[in-house]
Amino acid sequence: MRKRVIVENVKPDINSGRYFIKRVINEAVDVEAAVLADGHDAIRASVQYKKASGRKWNEVFMTARGNDEWTASFTPTEKGFYEYRVIGWIDHLLNWHRGFLKKEAVGQYLSVELQEGEVLLRKTAANYPKKDQSDLLRYADLLGNTQAYKDAVAAVLTDEFAALVHQFPLKEFITESNTFKVRVERTKALFSTWYEFFPRSASQDPNRAGTFKDCEALIPRVAEMGFDVLYFPPIHPVGKLNRKGKNNAVTAEPGEPGSPWAIGSDEGGHKSVSPELGTMEDYENVIQLAKEHGIEIALDLAFQCAPDHPYVKEHPEWFIWRPDNTIMYAENPPKKYQDIVPLNFECDEWESLWEELKSVIIFWVEKGINIFRVDNPHTKPIPFWEWAIAEVHKQYPDVLFLSEAFTRPKIMASLAKAGFNQSYSYFTWRTSKHEMQEYLTELTRTESREFFRPNFWPNTPDILPYHLQGASSNTFVQRVLMAATLSSNYGLYGMAYEVMDNQGNTNGKEEYLDSEKYEVKHYNWNLRNRVTDAIAKINQVRKAHPALQSTWNIHFTGTDNDQLMSYVKIADGDIVWCIANFDANHTQAGFVEVPKDLLGIEGSVNLRLHDLLTGQYFQWNNDWNYVQLNPDYYPLHVLHVEFL
Repeated sequence: MRKRVIVENVKPDINSGRYFIKRVINEAVDVEAAVLADGHDAIRASVQYKKASGRKWNEVFMTARGNDEWTASFTPTEKGFYEYRVIGWIDHLLNWHRGFLKKEAVGQYLSVELQEGEVLLRKTAANYPKKDQSDLLRYADLLGNTQAYKDAVAAVLTDEFAALVHQFPLKEFITESNTFKVRVERTKALFSTWYEFFPRSASQDPNRAGTFKDCEALIPRVAEMGFDVLYFPPIHPVGKLNRKGKNNAVTAEPGEPGSPWAIGSDEGGHKSVSPELGTMEDYENVIQLAKEHGIEIALDLAFQCAPDHPYVKEHPEWFIWRPDNTIMYAENPPKKYQDIVPLNFECDEWESLWEELKSVIIFWVEKGINIFRVDNPHTKPIPFWEWAIAEVHKQYPDVLFLSEAFTRPKIMASLAKAGFNQSYSYFTWRTSKHEMQEYLTELTRTESREFFRPNFWPNTPDILPYHLQGASSNTFVQRVLMAATLSSNYGLYGMAYEVMDNQGNTNGKEEYLDSEKYEVKHYNWNLRNRVTDAIAKINQVRKAHPALQSTWNIHFTGTDNDQLMSYVKIADGDIVWCIANFDANHTQAGFVEVPKDLLGIEGSVNLRLHDLLTGQYFQWNNDWNYVQLNPDYYPLHVLHVEFL
């Protein structure tokens, strides 16, 4: 009851500590809190943090920024869970010191005050190990010496004494906040570059479908273009019952491969590979070869089944059966997915179902997979994902899960809170400067920053957005450069993007005509064009510049043209300034403001900017500088900033 300090509104905090926040190694946690008390006594506060498995708390003193708001930062250096909390107290030693200085400044005689200081210094010293007590006790002896009044007063006025009071506060009646958690992950959770292709389309022989061995031949190309994650759609046996045909036709023609997301047949289920692609050994060889090229293979984790999946016979209790004794297939009315049957997470045998699905993840981790792109996680219970991801991370903390959920914002947020390391985003549909700035501000300047790591994809096999339908190379270059510079995690449905497949389905939806989901494609894998060159170049730039390896450090700056968006990223002394032209068909020009406060510029501007895409150099000497972007050349400036 003698704890006078109130600690509240600690941030970051997700749902009052219900969920952990996320960081990667050496990524700071900026903590703020309201710390207040009655009266005018001196308040101190600090952030304490430790590994969750540890016993000793580390401490960082907080700084008051006015209106009872306090801030401090700490930087976790190891993977795993950390805990943090805020503590506050009335510091009577600091309170005495502040009062002493005020009294001395107006010439008061301070004999009694020196005696009070001696008592407080000795009380403070008693709270610290012997190795830290010597200076405190030395000053206590001086203040207690009635024959050394002038020396004692002079000592209290020194910077050394003030530093001692700050370094060794007198902590009594400490108020503690709740304890919060942060999960610290490997760097790839924050910075990754994804490339997707269908293994069955990997063949360079137009007379046959691709195999895992064909994938091996393409890995050097993927590495050369600068990607570090190679993602395949499901590599399991494809269902034969109700198999879909070209363009989602209800009935497949003989020889049509079906959708790889219709998983399972008499050839196996979620722990098998399609014999048409090769053997398990072939797949493991792909994983190993990719690793040798600095690439991780991501497995598509699609927890759904074809009607002839082995689970249907072995565990009929895991599915929904209709009154006519037929199995219920997947629907999203009016859409029907006759080749897929959903798992029934509400079944009586839900525990055995959960355990089996967890075992699927563990099975592939033990085969060398450390990244999963999770298909439609929003159609499965969020508590299941929270449990499954946590269970996997207990054994394999480096495993990353990407949530493929294009759905309502709160559902996407809940999946991220549940533990997904990365999440698909709405970037695909943000096509104006206003929309993009608003969305990036939401992602980076609100609570979302603490748990939702966006991964920007200009396209996917399911989505050919309207702005890419019928689009020229200008738009394809524009969108990939924006994705790669706005977000530190981005990906491409690769070859379809490189060949600029812009033919939408005649149904008027955001779908590909002759979708690769339902047929084998044959590409010219030796292709080099304007789009492939832009992709390779921006990936090279991303790897070379720390400023582009975080999403959180984006700062938008002023322009006088709504078709031009200007944003600066800064990290470790590296400054990259991007200016994007949203008009893919016309040259746009205007003036761009130099953010002098952000760049620490006092006085006149004197900058040299190196365009990392074109090699051009510019010198800016004004607060506002003229830019012109011709989308037929490059729709973005990606500028490295140097001070002259």
